[in-house]
Amino acid sequence: MTSENLQYDAILVLSFGGPEKREDVIPFLENVLRGKPVPRERMLEVAEHYYHFGGVSPINQQCRELIACLRSELDEHGISLPIYWGNRNWEPFLNDTLVQMKRDGIERAITFVTSGFSCYSGCRQYRENIAAALQQPEATGIHVDKLRVFYNHPDSIDVLTEQVGNAIRKLPAEAQASAHVAFTAHSIPMSMATTSDYEKQLRESCRLVAERLQLSSLQYNLVYQSRSGRPQDPWLEPDILDYLKQLKSTGIEDVVISPIGFLSDHMEVLYDLDDEALKFCQEHGIRMSRAATPGNHPKFIGMIRKLIQERLNGCSKECVGQFPANHDVCPVDCCPAPARPTTGRPASGTPA
Repeated sequence: MTSENLQYDAILVLSFGGPEKREDVIPFLENVLRGKPVPRERMLEVAEHYYHFGGVSPINQQCRELIACLRSELDEHGISLPIYWGNRNWEPFLNDTLVQMKRDGIERAITFVTSGFSCYSGCRQYRENIAAALQQPEATGIHVDKLRVFYNHPDSIDVLTEQVGNAIRKLPAEAQASAHVAFTAHSIPMSMATTSDYEKQLRESCRLVAERLQLSSLQYNLVYQSRSGRPQDPWLEPDILDYLKQLKSTGIEDVVISPIGFLSDHMEVLYDLDDEALKFCQEHGIRMSRAATPGNHPKFIGMIRKLIQERLNGCSKECVGQFPANHDVCPVDCCPAPARPTTGRPASGTPA
């Protein structure tokens, strides 16, 4: 799509959302789990993770900071489109944001979703959220296009490589050459993984970063965190804690953990890695260095601007590695929803 055949008049940043005070936690989790057969006791168990951090998820503030940086980046490059922000599960809700956009006269918007990989919960479900919100009488008539996923965009790989390299250099000099890198991503049900490119895209991102850091194939692996499904349902494995046990058993004592599947240090990164994984490492004599997420890294913000320019001006799509740049318009059968269990624990995409 180019500016000659499709004009846009706004940018929408779309994210998961999170509570910002203790009183928000239960209503937030009820929103996340609405329509899912999840026992209340499991929800209360998840709530304790948020209470551990005062009931505040950092994701909303991280979105505010990202938007502020993106505003400056767009202004610097002469892109004056207004930026709106909506969430799936907490204020500002997507429904309310689209109503405001309609009131402001917005007709066509580009959406940046804070997820870089393709699967139902990270891509299609957000498109479904938009379609449902546009059914509101107060929001009908707006056309919204989602930007492509960017797992193999060179700027994203540059940022991840820098962050992992920085984490390696935080280890003692004598341990850096032999340190093992565990790349982590949110686990999802196999019923979701087998109908999407999620795992393939993650492995490619890991490979590209490892290649740039000259890591051997034995020095890194893709593992998972934040599993939240029923024990009897297969999900992507291994879990980060199980993997750390495996590394310890083979004599590896220096580990870098890179949350490659996450864009910012939100609750799952803080709880699963900076709390649980760190405690495990401390208890088992493993030196752990955690790589930062992209967050508001200037080059990552520049990548978002480039993705927007692709749509506005028909710029060529940048990508590296074995696969082409992802499609702009998702096929009808792309990333279908997994079959829902009749009982169980929170589905993928819920906070751990």
